[in-house]
Amino acid sequence: MKRSIFISCAILIISAIFVNPISAQNTLNITTHRKVFINTDMKEGKKSFVGWGVFPTPKENIRRITMQVTLAHPDSTAIAHWDYLDFINLRRTGGKTGKDHNIELSRLITPYGSSFTKDWSFTWEVDVTDFSSLLRDSVEIEYIHSGYESDKLGWALTVNFKIQTGPAIADPLSITELYKGQFPYGDQNDPIENYLKPVGIAFADAAAFGRIRIQHTGHGFAPPDGCSEFCSRWREVVFNGKVIDRRDLWKDCGSNPLYPQGGTWVYDRGHWCPGDLQNPDIYDVKVFPKESMIDINMMPYVDSVGEAQAREAITAYLIQYKKPNHRYDVALEEIEAPTDKQFYNRRNPSVFRPVIRFRNVGSQPLKEVEIKYGTKGFKSKTYRWTGYLEFYEETTLVLPGPIEFGEGENVFEVELAKPNGKKDQWPADNGMSSTFKSLKTLPFTLVVAYKTNKKPEENRLFMINEKQDTVYQRNPQQCKPDMLYTDTIHLKPGLYEFELTDTGGNGLEFWAEPEQGYGYLRLLDEEGNILHHFISDCGNGQFLAFKAAPEAKLDSAVSQNAFFIYPRRTKDKLELDAFLKKPQKLRVQFTADEVPVETHEYSNFKSGTFEYNIDYLPKGRYVVEIYVDNVLVHKDRINRD
Repeated sequence: MKRSIFISCAILIISAIFVNPISAQNTLNITTHRKVFINTDMKEGKKSFVGWGVFPTPKENIRRITMQVTLAHPDSTAIAHWDYLDFINLRRTGGKTGKDHNIELSRLITPYGSSFTKDWSFTWEVDVTDFSSLLRDSVEIEYIHSGYESDKLGWALTVNFKIQTGPAIADPLSITELYKGQFPYGDQNDPIENYLKPVGIAFADAAAFGRIRIQHTGHGFAPPDGCSEFCSRWREVVFNGKVIDRRDLWKDCGSNPLYPQGGTWVYDRGHWCPGDLQNPDIYDVKVFPKESMIDINMMPYVDSVGEAQAREAITAYLIQYKKPNHRYDVALEEIEAPTDKQFYNRRNPSVFRPVIRFRNVGSQPLKEVEIKYGTKGFKSKTYRWTGYLEFYEETTLVLPGPIEFGEGENVFEVELAKPNGKKDQWPADNGMSSTFKSLKTLPFTLVVAYKTNKKPEENRLFMINEKQDTVYQRNPQQCKPDMLYTDTIHLKPGLYEFELTDTGGNGLEFWAEPEQGYGYLRLLDEEGNILHHFISDCGNGQFLAFKAAPEAKLDSAVSQNAFFIYPRRTKDKLELDAFLKKPQKLRVQFTADEVPVETHEYSNFKSGTFEYNIDYLPKGRYVVEIYVDNVLVHKDRINRD
C-alpha cells in the first residue's frame, strides 16, 4: 500500500519512541544441555543427564530467569514414544565438589512422539526466578528422564536459561523444602496424610512475605476410579489454619498446543498433559505470625478395589522474600497474540484480537495502566486498563481493534506505562515485541468440504468477519453421521476467522476411539484445489485466520495430497484413503521402531482406498509411513490390539 512521505516519517518517529524501552534491559542466555540425546534405562526406570552452566555472580542483579526446555527429533536415531514424567533439578552449586541441593526447578511430561517427523521440535518456558539465589556462579543442572523404552529411542534435549538483568522484584532470603516425593494415594494402610503433615515455618526478621511454590501431578491408575492419572480430586493449601486455595487437580488436554500426538494426548489428566512443561502453583502469604504452619490436604479417597496404584508426585518449597523493591512497577509477561511462539499456535496467526498478559510487581495494588500497542510500521493504539491486581497477581487482557500486518514477517509491539498514573520504577520490562507472519490469502469463493464422523452432534463450524458478524456456519443439527457436506461461500474483501469446535474434545478422528469414525475438513477453491488442511486429530478444535483478496494464488506450500488411515486402533483390518493431485508413485510402509515390516508400492497412482489386513503382525504399536515419489509426506501411528 502506498503511503505519503509525511505519514511514513510520522510512523518511523512513533516507532522509534515506542520501542526504546524494549532494548533497555540486558538478557543473558546460559545453555546447560545442547541437543543432548536422552533415552531411558530399562533396568532402573530412570536416567540422569547433567550439564553445567556459569551463571551471574551473587553481586549481579537478576530481574527474571526463564527456563526454556526444548525437545527435538534426534539426528540419527528414532524418536521416543511415551509420556514419561521427567524432572529438571538444580543439582549442585560451586563446582563438582560443591553443595548438593537437588531442588526441582520444573517437571516435563514427554509427548507421544511416534508420529513426529525428523524436523520436529517444541519449546516450553517456565519462570524459575524463585531460585535466583542459587542460580549463581557454577551450577549443575540435572535432567532426569524416566521410563522403560528401548535405549535406541530418545529425544534431543536443550535446556537454556534466559536471564534478564536488573533490580530484583523482591530480594530472596531463603528456600525451604516443604514436601517432596511420590506419595501413595488411596491406600487405606498407608494414607497420604502420613506424608502431608503440617510443616512449621520460622520466618526471618527481614521477611515480608513467603511464596509457596508447588509442583503437583497425579500418576498411576486402576479400575474403576482411574486415580490418580485419570481422576479429578481436590487439593487444599492451608496457611495457619486457613484454606488459601482449593482446586480440582485436573487439566483439559484437548487444547494442548502440542498436537496431534501419537498416543492418548486428548484425554484430560491429573493436573498434567502429555507434552507439558508444568507451571507451578504459586501462593504468596504474609508474614504473620513469625511462627507459621503450612499444610496440604488431599480429598479423602480409598482405592475401591485395594490395588492402591495411585500416587501424587508433590514437590513444594517456601521461598522467603524481603518486601518488594518498588511501589509502582508493572511487568509485561507475554504477547499471546499475535505471535509465532509454538505455545500459542492454536490462536495464531491472529487478526482481530491482540492478547497480552501482564503482572503487578509493585507493592501497591495496581488499579490502572496505560498500554500502547500495534504492528511496527503502522500507527500505534492506546488503551487504558482499569482493574485491581495485588502484588504479583497477573491478568490476561484482550485489546480492542484489529491487528495490522504487511506481507511476510511482522513485528507487534506493546508498551506499558504509568501504573496508577505514576512513573514505573523499572520500565525496562514494560516493553515487548513478538514476530508473526502475515495471514494466508484466500480467494473470494471458497468451498468448505466437511465430512462428519459418527458423532456430528459434537462439532460446529463457523466463520466471522471483521465486524464479528457470522458469515457462515454449519451447526450440529444440520449434519448427519458419515456424510460429506460441500458448502460454497462467496466472501467480500477483508479479514476472516474460521473455527471448528468439538465439545467431545476428541476432534474429527481419534485413533483410540474407532467407534466414533473419522471425518475431515478442508477449504478448496472452485477448481477443487486444496487451500487449507484442517487436522482431524485436533482435540477441542481448530482455528484459521485469513485474508480474502483478489490477488489470492494457490499456495505451493499447501499439499495437494490427502491421506486418511482408519481405524488407527485395530485387531486386524485398516483402510487407507489416499488422494494425489496427479498420478505419482506411492509407497505405503509399516514400521516397528523404524524397521519396515510390510511395504506396498503403487505406480501411477492418483486416488483410491486400500484395505490392509495386519492380523498376522504381533500385537503392539506400528507407524505407517507414506512416500510419494520416494519422499516421506505422511506418517501415522497405529495400534494392533
